Amino acid sequence: MQKTEPPFTNQLIYESSPYLLQHAHNPVKWLPWGDEALKKAVDENKMIIISIGYAACHWCHVMEHESFEDESVAQIMNEHFVAIKVDREERPDVDQVYMNAAYLINGSGGWPLNALALPDGKPFFAGTYFPKNNWLKVLNYFVDFQLKNPATLVSEAEKITQGIRSIEIIPLNHENLLLTIHDLDEIFSNWKPSIDFEKGSGFRAPKFPMPSNWEYLLNYHFLSNNQDALKAVTTTLDKMAFGGIYDQIGGGFARYSTDVEWLVPHFEKMLYDNAQLVSLYSHAFQLTKNPLYKQVVYETLDFIAREMTSAEGGFYASLNADSEGEEGKFYVWTKKEIDDALIGNSFIFNAYYNVSHEGNWEAGKNILHHKTYVDEFAQKHNMTVVAVQEILESGRRKLMKLRNKRIRPGLDNKILTSWNALMLKAYTDAYRAFGEEKFLRTAIKNAEFLCEKAIAANNEITRNYMHGKSTIPALLDDYAFSISAFVALYQATFDEKWLFKAKDMADYTIEHFFDAVSGMFFYTHDQYSSLIARKMEISDNVIPASNSEMAANLMSLGLILDKEEYKQLSKQMVRNVQNEIAQNISYYANWGVVAIRCVAPYFEVAIVGNDFKNIRKSIDENYLPNVIYLGGKDEGSLSLLKDKWIEGQTLIYVCSNKSCKLPVSTVSEALLHMV
Repeated sequence: MQKTEPPFTNQLIYESSPYLLQHAHNPVKWLPWGDEALKKAVDENKMIIISIGYAACHWCHVMEHESFEDESVAQIMNEHFVAIKVDREERPDVDQVYMNAAYLINGSGGWPLNALALPDGKPFFAGTYFPKNNWLKVLNYFVDFQLKNPATLVSEAEKITQGIRSIEIIPLNHENLLLTIHDLDEIFSNWKPSIDFEKGSGFRAPKFPMPSNWEYLLNYHFLSNNQDALKAVTTTLDKMAFGGIYDQIGGGFARYSTDVEWLVPHFEKMLYDNAQLVSLYSHAFQLTKNPLYKQVVYETLDFIAREMTSAEGGFYASLNADSEGEEGKFYVWTKKEIDDALIGNSFIFNAYYNVSHEGNWEAGKNILHHKTYVDEFAQKHNMTVVAVQEILESGRRKLMKLRNKRIRPGLDNKILTSWNALMLKAYTDAYRAFGEEKFLRTAIKNAEFLCEKAIAANNEITRNYMHGKSTIPALLDDYAFSISAFVALYQATFDEKWLFKAKDMADYTIEHFFDAVSGMFFYTHDQYSSLIARKMEISDNVIPASNSEMAANLMSLGLILDKEEYKQLSKQMVRNVQNEIAQNISYYANWGVVAIRCVAPYFEVAIVGNDFKNIRKSIDENYLPNVIYLGGKDEGSLSLLKDKWIEGQTLIYVCSNKSCKLPVSTVSEALLHMV
């Protein structure tokens, strides 16, 4: 049978992004973001449509089907506008500018994001999802308005552009103050009423995992021994692991829960969420030794290895929420499907995972979730824990086999440097928590992949890797998370090449991103900053802000390399936002972690000698967020290791504020010095 050529093909056909390629056969004459599109708008004096989304975005697909596949809509867009499609995961710098416009105009934003702009890129209108008729009204309104009132449109665009440029301007704080431990206590006291200690996170839906919030509270609990802070973390981690937001069959987390119970997820799975949650559950296990947290880490990394990892060692971006045009279809079950698959052994399985004939979601459909730990469930049903576990594990294996026959959700297989770095660090954190060598091997393979494909010899980074090509100049998050991952990998291996690569990338970042006026870092490289505003990323959100991560990096590198200038840069960055940390910790949580490092006792632990690996593994059985590690079988080249090697011995040196305790040879002795 002869293959029919699609009736329409636009310039997106030459792109590598799966999201852009999804629109390559729209009748809309889409162009990718770049000089060609912007020049065309100026040359033809046409308004610009900047339409931004991502591959796993459900409503992006809906708007494409309703509007961008419609020839009548395309006719208006093609005649009166230059239409530009943007993958927000490839170009978050573009998304940041026009999302700010949406917030200025509407007070809210989201994806798909659709902005209208003058030929010079200055926006005068922005919104999110529009049904077809509404979208046509918007287009026709501004075509008419531009014809009759062009000066008004220019004036409005100028006002919005000035507003965009003014957002998140951070002045240099010359005060020599930093938050105190008393301030941190007050911050938690103010935050505490908004924490849901019964169901985890906050009281509102949707509920996002927000890993940096709980990382901060783990750090704060370690410092203060505040048990409510720990309860906030463990309740949230327990309820997420129990809930439908966690894939009970295949492992891994969905992007968020649409309800307060963590039951109904938005089913897309993002690499960045799973990376941060692996790190968080690993750290929580070090502190609590809760076997559930270990199970979550192992199952999630099994999912990443199985479904999100390329043969080259890179990690893919996301899995779509939809399959066969229906959100969640791949993940949900009818009771009959489970009964048939488990052949008479489904009663306990269904009881544990709350499966019913009526369904716990939509009619007849069940999202697997549980409400208790296995031991509590076993006691309630007068069974042994082992017997229940065998039934559950057997059931999960059978359902996984059955699920693998279903049509899978779409995979966004682009490989983003920043998100890969988050997952590289996750594998490193998991290795340190559990001592699992395969986790370290995966981390090293990914680090080598990034060095080969994304990080040039001169330390310039590219953001995206697809089909053998590295494209798009990297943004600050690519640099910040790569530096963080390589510092973490050094501490897990004591291989200095990772540390010095991190230092070289940090120096490159300071040269090309740092703003001496504010003491902060721009989000865009000084050689690739052609947008209408050069922005900074300050507040922490579902991913920590690139500035807060750079502050953490500079503190870590300053301590390991004994570079005071790095530490002072980090402290200045914290000073600049200390009021924001105090007033809104849930959006400055990663900053809060750095603030704790600035005010609380911090230790550099040097482990030198042939048995360094086993000693470090033993220390890593403990949650010690106030410790940074260095060492190896000999002194290496670091100044802090000089004269610390003694033949035939492996010694541990606990140092703080440029002063070291006498060396000890056992972990128990070393731990006594870390207080």
